[in-house]
Amino acid sequence: MIEASLKDLAAALRAGTLSSVELATLFLDRIDALNPSLNAFITVDRDGALSAARAADARLAAGTAGPLTGIPLAHKDVFCTEGVRTTCASRMLENFVSPYDAHVVSQLKAAGAVMLGKTNMDEYAMGSSNENSHFGPAKNPWDASRVPGGSSGGSAVAVAARLAPMATGTDTGGSVRQPAALTGVTGIKPTYGVVSRYGMIAYASSLDQGGAFGRSAEDCALLLSAMAGFDPRDSTSVERDTEDYTRELGKPLAGLRIGLPKEFFAEGMDDDVRAATEAALEQYRQLGATTVEVSLPNAKLAIPAYYVIAPAEASSNLSRFDGVRYGHRAPEYVDLADMYSKSRAQGFGAEVKRRILVGTYVLSHGYYDAYYLQAQKLRRLIAEDFIAAFTHCDVIAGPTSPTVAWPIGEKSDDPVQMYLQDIYTIAVNLAGLPGLSLPCGTGAGDLPVGLQLIGNYFDEARLLNVAHGFQQATDWHRRMPAVG
Repeated sequence: MIEASLKDLAAALRAGTLSSVELATLFLDRIDALNPSLNAFITVDRDGALSAARAADARLAAGTAGPLTGIPLAHKDVFCTEGVRTTCASRMLENFVSPYDAHVVSQLKAAGAVMLGKTNMDEYAMGSSNENSHFGPAKNPWDASRVPGGSSGGSAVAVAARLAPMATGTDTGGSVRQPAALTGVTGIKPTYGVVSRYGMIAYASSLDQGGAFGRSAEDCALLLSAMAGFDPRDSTSVERDTEDYTRELGKPLAGLRIGLPKEFFAEGMDDDVRAATEAALEQYRQLGATTVEVSLPNAKLAIPAYYVIAPAEASSNLSRFDGVRYGHRAPEYVDLADMYSKSRAQGFGAEVKRRILVGTYVLSHGYYDAYYLQAQKLRRLIAEDFIAAFTHCDVIAGPTSPTVAWPIGEKSDDPVQMYLQDIYTIAVNLAGLPGLSLPCGTGAGDLPVGLQLIGNYFDEARLLNVAHGFQQATDWHRRMPAVG
């Protein structure tokens, strides 16, 4: 059952050959066995999962089940979950139990999905490797000495190691797509505003977007269909009709125009990643697609623009964690100002402090115009480059990450090298476009390589079908690491 697709699991549940309680127990036992070595989960909610599974079995028996009823999933620990702690992988929120559910969580509860627990992540979603977690790094199941990518590394590991058939994540600068690439699973970040951010603890509000992990594009389409939808509680939620993101799956790819940005195929990509990416593009040509060169001339400015905008927003968003209302409070202090400073110094990790300091600096008097305003102008130019490119193609393709997964600790002392791991993904968030990563081959050490597909605004259904067509012709997404 751990190798079954979501569609096959749903069919087995409906047929009565498998119960949701049995399925949840299977994955819970697998988590018990493998999580000590992989550290994919921060919190496992066995009692809650089995209770939800019994309720799902009742819905199945009554004939009122939906496509995800009774299927287990894992939530990134950035989504608030009523009655279950939500830590953001930070000491600051180590013991915080939310009194309400995030919109994504309530949507999936309503769909009948069974939450197994909350997954590990970079603290407050700040990182590219999942090493910035108060609870220790998640481990890549293909090689436990290597990172799984971040910040949604725990969710990616859970799906890759078959600890859960599906998982949620968030993507601020590549935090769904990059770990999907490094762990050999499929992950999608939809257009900004498609998934509500209500109850999703904010890092950079104009960039954060909920996303989905699955073994395949078909699995991601089913999960995204349940997650997405307008939410009046989120002012950035787009008021659009609910979509079935599986509706285009199976359409032929003949005539599809794939844009290849020349900037993505210049220096900076490892040779093994380049070879796997080019082989995947050749597979698309065999499926009837054509490739055309496009240009994103301002893409090289994405990282400097992002690392002004995102820390600035983080500085504002994280000001609420001050030790007064909830979260960590320093045990000893002399006055209110001392309590603030000590609580934040003790509660936040090094990377979070670094980004708060950078953000506070660029927003300060005399630097706002020089840094933050200029970064927003670059953001507009980057978006316009994509708009121009889509006049020549239907989707844009390239590598997701410039390298395969690297050893834990290798880049920890060099923040710039760590930031460069998101060189191909950040521009998509700045432009608010949908992006997807799918397994397309292997590189050094037989480690997974991901192909990134970028779609036009609200074109998730076609993007998922483009990935699905590739996965119907290849088996990279079916490969499983040798764990358990």
